[in-house]
Amino acid sequence: MEAAPEESKTGLPKESATAEEQEEDAEQVEADTESADAEGDLEERDDTEEPLEEEKKPEKVEKKISETFFYNYEDLYSRPFVTEDSGIPINLLTLQYSFGYDCTRTANLLVMDNETLMYIAGNQVVLLDLKTKSQSYVRSSGGGGIGFITAHPTKQYFAVGEKGEKPNLIVYEYPSLRPYRILRGGTEKAYVFGDFNNAGTLLASVGSSPDYMLTIWDWKQEKIMLRSKAFSQDVYKVTFSADNEEQLTTCGSGHIRFWKMALTFTGLKLQGALGRFGKTAVSDIMGYVELPDGKVVSGTEWGNLLLWEGGLIKVEICRAGHNPCHNGPISHLVLEEGELITVGQDGFIRVWNSDTVDAADSVDDTGLLELEPMNELQVGKNVSLNYMSKVDDCEQPVWYAQDSNGAIWKLDLTFSNMTQDPEKLYTFHSGRIEAMSVSPTTYLLATTALDRSVHIYDFISNNQLSKIKFKQGGTALTWAPSVVNPKGGLIAVGFEDGVVRIIEVYDPKGLPVLAGRTDAESARINLKQAFKPHATAVTALAYEQNGDVLATGSKDKTVFFFAVGDKYEPIGFICVPGPVQALQWSPPTHVKSMLLILCENGFVLQVPAPVPEEQDTASTYQIKNLPTQYFHFYSIKSRIKLEEEIARREKIKQEKEKAKLEWIKQQKEMGKEIEEEPEEEPEEEPLPPLYIPEEPSPILCGFYSAPGKFWLSLGGYDSGFLYHCEFSSNDHQEDPEKRQDEPFEVIPIEDTDNNPIHCISFCTSRQLMVCGMQNGALRVYPLQDEDLSADTLKEYWSLNVHDNDCGQIQGICSSYDDRFLITCGGDGNIFSFNILSPEDIHREQKAKIPSPRSGLEKEKAAEDIEDPDAFNIEEVKQKKEYERIMKEAEEKKRKKREELIALRQEFLVLLQKNQELPKHMQLDRTEFEMDHRIFEELNRQTAQRIQLVQKELAWEEEKHLIGLQKLKNQFRDSLEFDTVVVHAIQSNHQISTYRLLAMSEKFYQHKECPSGKKSVSKGSCKQAAKPETVRETNARILESEAEKLKTSEVQKPTARYIRSKHEQIRRMVEKSDEMKAKIIKRKAEWDELYRSKPSVDYEDPKVVEDIREARENMGCYKLKTATNYRVSEHEHLNIEKKVMQLTSLEMLIHKRKMNMNKEIMSLRELKISIIDEIKCLVQELKSIQEALDLSERLPLPLIPQLHPDEVPEKKFEYDRDILLNFKEEQEARAKLKEELEGSPSSSELLQAPSINETDPTAEPADVCPIEVASPVMKQQKVFEIETAEPTEMELEILKKEKIKNLYLQETLIKKINALVINFDAELRILRHKKLKLDMQMKSADLHYITCYEELLILRKLEKPENLLQDRVNTLISEQEAVQVKLYSCLAQMEERKCEIVRLQECEKALYATFQASLGENNEFAHFLTKVLKKKIECMENQEDGREADEKDENEEENDEESSSGTDEENSGSEDEFFDDSVCPKNCNEALYQNTIELRHKRLDIKKALTEEKKDAAKLRKIYNALAEKAKAVETSLGTAERELETFQWEKQQRMNDLYVVVPLKLHQVEYLVNGEMPSDFSQALVFTNHSLEYLQKRVVDLRNEKKMQREIYRKAQEQHKQLIQDKKAMEIEIRLLPLCAMHLLLGLEEKCSDLMMKKFGRLVDFEAVQARSANIRVAELEVQMMEKEYVHSQELKEWKGRILSLQQQLMKLTKENTSKLQQLNRFCLEKHQLETKLDSLKNDLGLELQGIHSTDINEKARLASRLKHTAHGAALMREEINLLSRKDGCLIDKLMHLSRKGGFVLIQPPSPEDLDNWFLPKKQ
Repeated sequence: MEAAPEESKTGLPKESATAEEQEEDAEQVEADTESADAEGDLEERDDTEEPLEEEKKPEKVEKKISETFFYNYEDLYSRPFVTEDSGIPINLLTLQYSFGYDCTRTANLLVMDNETLMYIAGNQVVLLDLKTKSQSYVRSSGGGGIGFITAHPTKQYFAVGEKGEKPNLIVYEYPSLRPYRILRGGTEKAYVFGDFNNAGTLLASVGSSPDYMLTIWDWKQEKIMLRSKAFSQDVYKVTFSADNEEQLTTCGSGHIRFWKMALTFTGLKLQGALGRFGKTAVSDIMGYVELPDGKVVSGTEWGNLLLWEGGLIKVEICRAGHNPCHNGPISHLVLEEGELITVGQDGFIRVWNSDTVDAADSVDDTGLLELEPMNELQVGKNVSLNYMSKVDDCEQPVWYAQDSNGAIWKLDLTFSNMTQDPEKLYTFHSGRIEAMSVSPTTYLLATTALDRSVHIYDFISNNQLSKIKFKQGGTALTWAPSVVNPKGGLIAVGFEDGVVRIIEVYDPKGLPVLAGRTDAESARINLKQAFKPHATAVTALAYEQNGDVLATGSKDKTVFFFAVGDKYEPIGFICVPGPVQALQWSPPTHVKSMLLILCENGFVLQVPAPVPEEQDTASTYQIKNLPTQYFHFYSIKSRIKLEEEIARREKIKQEKEKAKLEWIKQQKEMGKEIEEEPEEEPEEEPLPPLYIPEEPSPILCGFYSAPGKFWLSLGGYDSGFLYHCEFSSNDHQEDPEKRQDEPFEVIPIEDTDNNPIHCISFCTSRQLMVCGMQNGALRVYPLQDEDLSADTLKEYWSLNVHDNDCGQIQGICSSYDDRFLITCGGDGNIFSFNILSPEDIHREQKAKIPSPRSGLEKEKAAEDIEDPDAFNIEEVKQKKEYERIMKEAEEKKRKKREELIALRQEFLVLLQKNQELPKHMQLDRTEFEMDHRIFEELNRQTAQRIQLVQKELAWEEEKHLIGLQKLKNQFRDSLEFDTVVVHAIQSNHQISTYRLLAMSEKFYQHKECPSGKKSVSKGSCKQAAKPETVRETNARILESEAEKLKTSEVQKPTARYIRSKHEQIRRMVEKSDEMKAKIIKRKAEWDELYRSKPSVDYEDPKVVEDIREARENMGCYKLKTATNYRVSEHEHLNIEKKVMQLTSLEMLIHKRKMNMNKEIMSLRELKISIIDEIKCLVQELKSIQEALDLSERLPLPLIPQLHPDEVPEKKFEYDRDILLNFKEEQEARAKLKEELEGSPSSSELLQAPSINETDPTAEPADVCPIEVASPVMKQQKVFEIETAEPTEMELEILKKEKIKNLYLQETLIKKINALVINFDAELRILRHKKLKLDMQMKSADLHYITCYEELLILRKLEKPENLLQDRVNTLISEQEAVQVKLYSCLAQMEERKCEIVRLQECEKALYATFQASLGENNEFAHFLTKVLKKKIECMENQEDGREADEKDENEEENDEESSSGTDEENSGSEDEFFDDSVCPKNCNEALYQNTIELRHKRLDIKKALTEEKKDAAKLRKIYNALAEKAKAVETSLGTAERELETFQWEKQQRMNDLYVVVPLKLHQVEYLVNGEMPSDFSQALVFTNHSLEYLQKRVVDLRNEKKMQREIYRKAQEQHKQLIQDKKAMEIEIRLLPLCAMHLLLGLEEKCSDLMMKKFGRLVDFEAVQARSANIRVAELEVQMMEKEYVHSQELKEWKGRILSLQQQLMKLTKENTSKLQQLNRFCLEKHQLETKLDSLKNDLGLELQGIHSTDINEKARLASRLKHTAHGAALMREEINLLSRKDGCLIDKLMHLSRKGGFVLIQPPSPEDLDNWFLPKKQ
């Protein structure tokens, strides 16, 4: 230990350098391997750029950390925070001991050696020495808490994963506790779990929210090797596999994940596979273990084991009877020496055979496997095991177990005869410590929690003295002050059920020692008193300063006061506005004793201590006149923040203004003039609005500062301040809810906005104020003055003690002498601290335990309240008061009843006396009524009560009506036919209908199919009719067009000539087609002849067809149970076919039963009609018998009656009377049953039938005689009265009447008997028919059952069959797609081949053209050839490397290419010795240019040829790939079809396993053994008669066919021998035939050649000559030309006619214009004459004629206008003449246009000037 500082000094620089390097490495690894996949599938990132960067960077020399390097613990651990310059000592508080244990934390127990246990306690790791009970501590480095601890396999090191921002993972050496390695950057907030691998070289850690990061560390070098996100929810655990260190497993909330460290091309990666639960319900997994073969066994929430393999659940393991392995979650699993140990929260440890678990597999569809453990151990009752850790002690393993219910156990799991019982080493509180208090006189500490226990500790000797258990959890606790109990042994404890218990702690050694008893306990707890003041949990307890009153507060919003004495007596309670948070009495410095009540919802109350003598508790304990002051906290935090924001902005504004003034001053000092310009002030952000929380912030704690004043600490929104409040003196408001009270002083507390103060405590001297924070930190404020102020609370001492997440401080207490401070938190930990005096404490000192009271041993045990639902004190009081009131009321009722009885007796006496009086003196009954309105009121009240009862029963009535309707809907309405039994009248025969349910809708859906088919057929007929109509219309149109052509055709010579030419061409075409047809026919005959040559393996098609037909139609008679039986395509069964079969069968059964039911119902109707008829006949018979004597009367036949089961529908007809009778009968039967219960003859009495029930079918016989006898008696009386005897005539008439009546009587009786007999006969016939139908229905039912079983099998097999069928269909579609691609590829390859051949032909043609252009003996042939074959460089580059592809195409093409290539190479080698850019001398320039052009063409062809070959090679590769794919698909398809066929066979075998019931008669059984029927029919077959007859007939047919085939075979064999002989002869002729045929052929060829030379002068192809003897195209063109010429001539003639008509019209118009011009000329001459005459007359006019007459003026104007009109017409005429005189054809077009418009032309007359221009000669 001494060398450690030196090592730390020399190693610190290395530590800092390596830490930076490790951070860089961690970031790099994180960038490489981090993944954010929610399912956990790792996504590899693209790291292609990173190696390039690494190459550019210089390689860094990796520094390794020395094995002997250690950090300095003093520099590492988190120290208390002290305000600077405060003067507060750093060692103000020193941790002395930890009494608690966070037993609910997962895996919070490690065994380092035989004597040391390690666990987490808040911000410390506690190392507990089992022998000395001493503790040593390792504090966290960051002060944020500790997440996990784990030990190295060698126990030489242990790792501590911390919590906080960027927490550290520190590895410490054991037992020196020196920090060995610090691992940084593994998670964001907190570590959850960690584990070393089996070799101890790697460490795996997993973080909490938000990153859930899984990190693999090379911990000795502080390097991150791998990292990945473990999951998106809470992760509980991570471990390495013990047998394969490259595998890890993580588990957590609803998941388990299996990891592998895989080496990929980008490096080492973490790959995680998420476990799939499948059918098993998803479970949180807390424990698991890896098996040696890679499987994983995990626990579940419901207690079963899951065996995982390959990421899936292989089997779920349970115990026999499907009982779970544990009754609760399995929290931990261990694999130890071939045994699997499971630890459950039910307190059991079970040992299983790991080999059996490893080989487990499910045996049915449930996925469960039942196994029993080899051994089991129940640790104890009320034990919940969480974790186990092992250590070897003297080569024997010892296990230490963590109990979540607050204990540490020592276990022996050897399961031998020497096995020791479980030993509980330590007990603790389980969960949060609810309350704590210290003794006012000694160093004793009392705590309680929801685990129902109270613990007593000696915190100076660090021992737990005693504990006591109760039925409910403790919620509040306070130690009674010394004023109450000077010995300091009295404690008041409040519980969650509202009970307060007073317990006393004493030293049992002070009791008298009994003989034989030794007390090992140092302290004992005794229950002194128990009372229940509240209905819910007690939250606060407080003793008054003088010890007279105890106040208790609860969540039920009440505060109860008790008078303190030897026995606590209730004073009373008050109601408060909210749940009570805390109670505090005023300190002794206050004048009055007041109680401060703090409520959770923001209310504070102050009440004085009630005086017991002043309270009236006769009827209730509630105190109503106690003066109360209220304070309802109103939030001002928002206003404070707003004021701070305004002050901040104002400060910023002032600083800006000050800076501006300084700048202006500087500028002025420098002599610069400044123009002050108004600056635009920037728009300020709006101030935040005032916020008041909807729900008031909870009050956490508070205390008095002065009378009527108090301090408060609040949570929620209003945290961060201490509020100084005061009760208002003007406190007259009635409703406290409406109050809004604000504090008058506020002190801000540093860093408490999200971390409020939960509790505040002062030391006895009030020099220190200790605050417990929500994050588990402890703050100490030194107080200079008694009053708090902002300056006082600026300086403080703070230390994180409890867990930062769940360790909020619940209580703080200082010892009576201020030497110790004790804290308790929500993490279950209890810490004791020394206050500035660690040196003064002597470890051997012990707390003084109070001595017991005198007479304690003689006292009876106090009565405890164990029932959580027991009444509280007020409820007991109210119950007693209620019972008292009810008792008084009953007493009053009794007295009133007695008075009423006396009055009633007196009234009856008066009535009796009134009856005894004479009638005239008696009073009427109405006179006794004092007021009739009384009875009316009584009747009205009765009616109202009846109506009220009806209303009350309306719901019940409606309920029963709805229930009845539901019963009808369920059982009655679904019936189509109920069971109706029709009885015979005379016999006992009967027949019943079938009880039929109505058919559902799905059975009627199949009836719609035929109608659909009919509609389809109709539609098809209509569609078929449409083409016929279309054809008819087309034919009509063609005929009409032909007729039009015929009528319009004009027989002309030219047309006849053209038709003759057409006919000539048609004959030529027909002749040519005949010749071509002959040639084609000849070729086809030759081809057919060659094709008809049979091959070696030729078979007759007829024979092949017969064989195929025989295979298809001969049938398969293999047994379905045979292994080689194959199910044909049409015999495949599926669910649809089977459902259709079941549906049709059910419909058929229903139909047959329905028909039978109808017949039976008609029989019932017949019976009803017969009964009615018999009634009429009997009535008639009665009337007849009235005229007969009694001796002559025959007995009346019984009238048959309908049985109840013949009319079952009457059971559902009821009315009120029937229901009432039924109710009375039920009550009578129930009463009779109760009376006769136990009597031996009760059953006989109950079974005795009534008279009416004996014979329901007929009316009683004695009824009829009585009815008939009455008229006879009347007649006798009449006869007695009438004594006169009848005459002979009357006697004769009477005799005839008598005979007639006797005959009618006999006839009617016979008729009745005949009706009865006929009905019974009908019933028997129908009964016989129904019996036959019953047999058929039974067979049908059996068949239906078989079909239904087959359907169940088909449903089970549907899914795999569909999968197989889908696979086959997919492969078929894939095969078709591949075939389509193959065909398209082949077509493209053929196109490419044709294109290559075409290009090669072009190249050959080009070379031939070049050779032809050279001519013979050209001296420049070699040069021009080289020019032609010279390559261009770009072409060379394009042709490189393509020979390999071209070799795959065609060898002949390659040969040509290679030869041409060599030529080109040879020519290319000489290219450099000649210049092809200049034509040599004496060489033809045109030939040279032609060669150059041919070279360019050759290169283009070569380029195209190369591209085509390249495309062809690509297509060949594609084709080969497709062919391989097609082959693979075909193979897969064959395999799939075989699998489907095998599945169909297996399905058929499953069908064969079904039992089919076939009812047979004895004569149908022909399977006999030794002439007797065997007992075993397993080898028999069941055939129908038709099938058996067919098989027997088939045997005979096969024998005959066999004989016939043998005869045919014999004849074929003889024919075969003959053919062999003929073949040999033909072969000899064929050998001799070629020589003769060769000579003959040569002679014919020479003769044919001579004839062609003589006739044609050259050899010709006769087939071509015959095919092309006439040029049909030329002839057709000639005919077309003649037709065009003929059409053009016709048009020309038409135009000539039109021109002639237009010329004639022009001539006519010209003549008209000439006459008009002549007339104009005459008018002009006349005008000239008149003007001359007028001029001569001017001078001769007299004075009388000097005025111009108006008539002359008008005439002159008229003539002038006419002249103008004539001139305009002449101008138009001149224009037209000019047009007519033109020769360019415009006139013709215009004339045509005019003629097309109207058929005539309008031409205006020309002007006189035009006429002059036309007809007068022009002047020169």
